[in-house]
Amino acid sequence: MSSYENKTAIITGGAEGIGLAVARSYGERGMNIVVADIDEAQMALGVKELTDLGIKAIGLPLDVVEPSQWQDVVTKTQSEFGDIHFLLNNAGVSGMPGPIEKTKHNDWRWVLDVNLMGVVYGAEAVVPAIKQHGQGGWMVNVASMAGMSGVPYANAYTATKVAVVGMSESWRAELKKDNILVSVLCPAFVKTRIHLSYRNRQEQYRGAPKSERPASAKPSSPAKNPGAEFVENGIDPRIVGERVVEAVEAREMYIFTHPMNRELVQKRSKAIDDAFARAQASPLLADVKDEAPISFDIG
Repeated sequence: MSSYENKTAIITGGAEGIGLAVARSYGERGMNIVVADIDEAQMALGVKELTDLGIKAIGLPLDVVEPSQWQDVVTKTQSEFGDIHFLLNNAGVSGMPGPIEKTKHNDWRWVLDVNLMGVVYGAEAVVPAIKQHGQGGWMVNVASMAGMSGVPYANAYTATKVAVVGMSESWRAELKKDNILVSVLCPAFVKTRIHLSYRNRQEQYRGAPKSERPASAKPSSPAKNPGAEFVENGIDPRIVGERVVEAVEAREMYIFTHPMNRELVQKRSKAIDDAFARAQASPLLADVKDEAPISFDIG
């Protein structure tokens, strides 16, 4: 019997792409799947794909920036399947890359609210439900390789993904005592539709309030995302779904899908280590360099 048999997972952005791939991987191992997504039409298609494979799955509409909707998802999940064991915070948007001075505040708010606060609200709503039954569980937060190294012209996106990595490290240490394993997925380019995420951009982030627009005005679509070609040629999401299962079973903290980027992270790590060496050699810091370091075990 699989260790996942009859356990329940909530997967945001689960209608397609990485979310649906992870749903399929865990569903094939016996988990009940809750596909939570803002796109209800696509969500219905995703649920059908899972149920056609014999996976127990339901769809629940969710805009991750709305805490009250998160609570509804938790309540309805418990009503349908009982205890909750797994959360994949996957819903995310790319924003529109561009220089600092041309990134609009509404673009910042949209990306920050979905990619960062959506993860915060998910943890706030689901972690207590996992703690409730005392059996432990799993939380996987989807970041990006952008969470490991700054990406020029992707200001808001990079900020959120760095934050998700840091929060995941903090939560892994915090939730260890509750037997809740926290991991962070940091993929590079995967063949999804994240470069088309503007299609689901909520009204409050579109610019002038609807009441202030001419009756004939329609929300304008942005120019093609310059990262579109990379995304469209990315790896198959099914590989990512299986990689998540593999890494979680190995209790990995950081889940990588593109090993060719190891050198990039090594260069960053060396630059940080070199900066510490220079600080250690600075006469300005002679009185503090021998103090005990601040540390915690993220396991």
